[in-house]
This record gives sequence, structure tokens and C-alpha cells, in this order.
Amino acid sequence: MQIKGQSALVTGGGSGLGEATARTLARLGAKVTVLDVNLDNAQKVASEIGGLAIQADVTSGDSMQAAIDQAAAAHGPARILMQIAGVGGAKRIVGKDGSAAPLEDFAKIVNINLIGTYNVARLFAAACAKLEPMEDGERGAMVFTASVAAFDGQVGQQAYSASKGGVVGMTLPMARDLAQHGIRVCTIAPGLFATPLMKTLPDNIQEALARGIPFPQRLGKPEEFADLACQIVTNGHMNGEVIRLDGALRMAPR
Repeated sequence: MQIKGQSALVTGGGSGLGEATARTLARLGAKVTVLDVNLDNAQKVASEIGGLAIQADVTSGDSMQAAIDQAAAAHGPARILMQIAGVGGAKRIVGKDGSAAPLEDFAKIVNINLIGTYNVARLFAAACAKLEPMEDGERGAMVFTASVAAFDGQVGQQAYSASKGGVVGMTLPMARDLAQHGIRVCTIAPGLFATPLMKTLPDNIQEALARGIPFPQRLGKPEEFADLACQIVTNGHMNGEVIRLDGALRMAPR
């Protein structure tokens, strides 16, 4: 699918990997809707790329349906979905005081990262399936965001790893499910990237983390994630795949 002229949705588009992806899509000629729970961030990015900003919660069916409808009214029905919204978190299952980890913490991360991804995907797919097919019968493409933690989860990352592992596990069956509608589904599993959250760490910690990456020995650039996400959209034979983007990093237990 050619990106130029297409309507694209980017969840989590107000910062980090989502912001970089929104900017790259706009540079390639897409009509971009920046979706984020933080409306100020979304508006800042949208104003700079000539896009549309909408406040939306990936865990809410009503919120996401309204956002998809509003984006379609402004830019036409979307054929591209970049599902990048998510949260992190780490907590040992048994704390230092011997107490069990709060169930609410686990449920929140899974709800946003996994159920939120499915929620956005189901609503996007239902709308996209109604569109006229393009070349090769394609109607649309979705790119999800997992993490290397889906495979190499560290101490305390049970919730985060489970949520991202769920996204990985959902990719192939969803691609097979949506094949009849001409909608492709792929997932990127990024390693350590120079996102705003990462940049809150002291420089020496960032440098130590970067030294653990075989090559290149640096944090990933958000633009590199964005480039891959857009390449997935333009490569019509890429479907049902999970791609690690991590410089050959394999996370240690801690």
C-alpha cells in the first residue's frame, strides 16, 4: 500500500515512538490523526505536521469509536492503523515486606497494552473491511507495538511481559482472521529506545543500558521504529509477522 494520500490513525501519537511515527507518516504524505489520552501532546504534534488531534482512550470502546468516526469525517476512512499507545511498569510478585503484588497493577497494564490493542484493532478492522479493495485486494494495514520483554522479560515485569506477549500471540491469528478482508497485521517488538521515558533516567544509566546492546551500541532512535512501521505498510507481502527491532539485544534477568 502506498502511504501518500491515505488516512492514518496513530494511537499514542503525542510522544515517543508514536510521535515519531506520526511525523514520518505525514512526511510520506498521509493524512494523520494523532490519538492520545494527553490532548495537549496530541495537539502539539498534530499542529506541527498538519494533522488532526483527538483525545482517545484505547481501553474504551465508545471513546475509540468516536475517534475513528471523527477522523473519518475529517480525513476519509482510515486504511492505516499504528497502535503504539501503551504503558510500562515493574513490580515483584512478592514485595520486600512479603506482601503479594496488587492485582490492580497487573490488570491495568494488561488492560491498556493488550485489551486496548485488541479494542482499537477490532473497531478499525470493522470500518476498514467495508472499504473498496485496492491493488491485490488490500483494504488496510495494522501495525501493533510489543516489546522484547515479550520474550526476555526481566524481574518484576510479569504484567508488562504478559501484556506484550499477548500482543505477539494475537498477531498471526488476527492476520489470518482478517485475510478474507484484505487487512494485514504485523507487530514490532522494540528494544531499548531513546523515548521521553528513557530520557528521564540519568545519562550514566542510559549509557550503561546502551552498552548492553551488541550493535549498534546505542539506544534505538524513535525514527528507526517509525521507518520500520511505515515499511511494513508499503510492503504488501508483510503479514502476520512479529519483528524484533533491538540491535540483537537479549535482556538479562535484571
